[in-house]
Amino acid sequence: LRKTPVIINYRGGEAKTYFDKSIKWVKPSMSKANTIVVPSGYLRQVFSEFGFDCQVIPNIINLERFKQASKRSLNVNQPHLIITRNLEAIYGIATAIKAIAIVKEKYPSLKLSIAGSGPQKDELQQLVVALGLKENVSFTGKLTPEEMAKLYQEADIMLNPTTVDNMPNSVLEAMASRVAIISTNVGGIPYIVDDYKTALLVDVNDAEAMADKVMELFDNDALSIKLVENGLLEVQQYAWEHVKKQWLDLYRLFGNK
Repeated sequence: LRKTPVIINYRGGEAKTYFDKSIKWVKPSMSKANTIVVPSGYLRQVFSEFGFDCQVIPNIINLERFKQASKRSLNVNQPHLIITRNLEAIYGIATAIKAIAIVKEKYPSLKLSIAGSGPQKDELQQLVVALGLKENVSFTGKLTPEEMAKLYQEADIMLNPTTVDNMPNSVLEAMASRVAIISTNVGGIPYIVDDYKTALLVDVNDAEAMADKVMELFDNDALSIKLVENGLLEVQQYAWEHVKKQWLDLYRLFGNK
């Protein structure tokens, strides 16, 4: 009404489910925006299915905070795996815990740190006890950005067992920290990592496949090094110096109209 340019920035990984239910309510107002910005090619594809054109400006990763000077070989004698997602059902953490139970049979000294908080905490802790993993799995609770960066530096592999996702910063943080990634192949994940190039991908809710990928990395140090070095190169495009220019160019475009 005031002729003020409007930019909508949409970031949710459950966009398709949301639009399936609510498109008739939100489309009239969204259609009035000058442009819609999403952080991934995946969301651009979802929006196009509902008649919206979008511009992609990716998430930002702090490469000064999340970094590692050098990448050591995986510590297969006492491997340390991490999950850096909230304790919610959509993130599939139970699947990763079940995978750890499988891997433990061959690597009994492995350790899994789950960094996050959420409503599934009690349920997941009970699963850990039921699977005999009390000595292997720890829940750190919510960490500060600095504590999270330190956790990545201590990790060998990051597991991302999510059932829904768009462009998780946790994957970018792992790449920047030279941590090998095993992730489900849902949503926007295949848009930011390539299987056997920058990560290993598995289907949703497949604990056995995730366990197999973990042990494949333990048995193939060259593959682990390949993933982390390719990931480090890939993540450079998400540095603030690159993303800032895209936002400023967009603001200037509409600010001059």
